[in-house]
Amino acid sequence: MSKVALVTGGSRGIGAAISVALKAAGYTVAANYAGNDVAAAAFTADTGIKTYKWSVADYDACKAGIAQVEADLGPVAVLVNNAGITRDSMFHKMTPESWKEVIDTNLSGLFNMTHPLWNGMRDRKFGRVINISSINGQKGQAGQVNYSAAKSGDLGFTKALAAEGARAGITVNAVCPGYIATDMVKAIDEKVLNERIIPLIPVGRLGEPEEIARVVVFLASDDAGFITGSTISANGGQFVV
Repeated sequence: MSKVALVTGGSRGIGAAISVALKAAGYTVAANYAGNDVAAAAFTADTGIKTYKWSVADYDACKAGIAQVEADLGPVAVLVNNAGITRDSMFHKMTPESWKEVIDTNLSGLFNMTHPLWNGMRDRKFGRVINISSINGQKGQAGQVNYSAAKSGDLGFTKALAAEGARAGITVNAVCPGYIATDMVKAIDEKVLNERIIPLIPVGRLGEPEEIARVVVFLASDDAGFITGSTISANGGQFVV
């Protein structure tokens, strides 16, 4: 019986690539999404991967959604915390609402998703938690104080939880993508993309979602059992830690 993997924000962008790659690697995959029913239905039709709708910002919704996934597919062995939002503005214009929305999804969402699964992973002596952070959680970014704070917090969450999970056979790692060729990034003005973003990437191009997905598949595998508490940067050399 194949292991069950649950990917939040798993029907679009990087999350969709992760879901597809995990399925190709032999996992039974559930893809969570928050709001785009049309995209989720198309993703399921294209891939055969079941989608489940709830907000990772809501702890009770996460508990109920996880319970449904496990009732349908079996215990979750691999959790990929990929869901994230942006509410960008310069700090002097940032509202308390835009701060809270980003923190609730991009940081508290990790707690809301991981906490209901943690005891089951401990009992089974196996688990993989993979948190998708960001280059901007490592270096910061003007206009993204809320996002950078949340994504930096994801790295602290990863390190601390890894220390707790290690003896229970649970690894906890983070991946920090740089600029990836998702619909969101490709929607940036072409002049800005070509003159202000890509020139800062030493490899000279955007990353592909599938390149992030391959990192996740490795971290989920038995081959990565000695890797925990780590942050893997996948940014084309744009920021070197």
